[in-house]
Amino acid sequence: MEIKDLICFFEEFFIAQGMHEGAAQYLNLLINLVILTLIVIGVNYLIKNFIIEAFKVFTNQTKTTFDDYLIQSNFPRYSGRIVPLFIIYELFPLIFSEFPDVMEVFYTLFKIYVIILVIWIFRSLIRTSRNYLKTRKEFNDKPLESFSQIIMIFIWIIGLMFIFAELFDKSVLGFAISLGAASAVILLIFKDTILGLVASIQVSVNDIVRIGDWITFEKFGADGTVTEINLATVRVQNWDNTYTTIPTYSLIADSFQNWRGMQESPGRRIKRSVYIKQNSVKFLTQEDLDKLKKIQLIAPYLDNRQTEINKFNESHDIDKSLLINGRNQTNLGVFRKYADSYLREHSAVHKEMYLIVRHLAPTPNGIPLEILCFSRDKRWENYEYISADIFDHLIAAIPYFGLKLFEAPSGDDLRDFLGQNNS
Repeated sequence: MEIKDLICFFEEFFIAQGMHEGAAQYLNLLINLVILTLIVIGVNYLIKNFIIEAFKVFTNQTKTTFDDYLIQSNFPRYSGRIVPLFIIYELFPLIFSEFPDVMEVFYTLFKIYVIILVIWIFRSLIRTSRNYLKTRKEFNDKPLESFSQIIMIFIWIIGLMFIFAELFDKSVLGFAISLGAASAVILLIFKDTILGLVASIQVSVNDIVRIGDWITFEKFGADGTVTEINLATVRVQNWDNTYTTIPTYSLIADSFQNWRGMQESPGRRIKRSVYIKQNSVKFLTQEDLDKLKKIQLIAPYLDNRQTEINKFNESHDIDKSLLINGRNQTNLGVFRKYADSYLREHSAVHKEMYLIVRHLAPTPNGIPLEILCFSRDKRWENYEYISADIFDHLIAAIPYFGLKLFEAPSGDDLRDFLGQNNS
């Protein structure tokens, strides 16, 4: 007996029992639909409880984690729907062979469902690939979330074009041409998505930001590590453990600071200044030099430098009854040399990178003496400790050279000054 005969079996049986032909036809249709539903449910149950479970057991035996992520993204479940779908495609036309209008609707809905199912399968594969690549060290800093979203957008666009082409009975090419005419409206509606798409591509291609980079973005109050890059936003975990979300296109449109270069370099820059009171700067007398020679770091320098200066003054018959005549050493110049020597002796300072102690232009707050060097340890807490250790020492050393730090007067200073004058 053929399948077609089986489908008509109940109809013939009911007619033989004296039932009206139309009623027998519809009752036969209902029974066939129930049977088809039970077959589909049974096949789906078998696939879900045997084939998919067998796949899970197989994945547990393998060393790779890719198949584990296939299960997490529901790839076996989506793929398992192909068999019930095939059964429906084969039996449904036989059941509704006498209802051509229903068949037309069925074929349209069937094709749409197939397109959606294909999209779901591709989506599960993309998610599986994304999650698997996240476990690979070489992809830890890549914006995989953004890549996967871009691919999914293109897949959905293609899928929707096929769906609308089926609904309006047009070719995909014809629908794409008609869609081009409405491009202005589409651009307006999806402006933010398109901006995010373009920005994601530029961020990835130009390697502007990676996951794990430390960035500072004052406009959005972000200062921390990039934890996620997707099509629309970049997520930053700030140092206080709060999160800031930044529009992806802002990374292209606005200026921000990326500390990756510092993290990849051999050292981290220390750049700070101490402000010296200008009226504390003076020429050094022989008595001052004798006192400063007790400082071991600069004793050899003072001897060599003073010998050179004395020879110059003598050879040019300089009148040294006034210190200003000829060449002289100043307490600020000697302190600058001391700071330079101290940094070169400091074990935490990177000696192969820039190391400069320099004057900057005088300001109303005094003369800035800038320290520019690099610490070997780039970890934030250790970097701050090293910086503090250097400047603690230099600030404490300044009075030994007859120099004074500039400090704006406080209320207590003014009261003390007024009290002394009144007394």
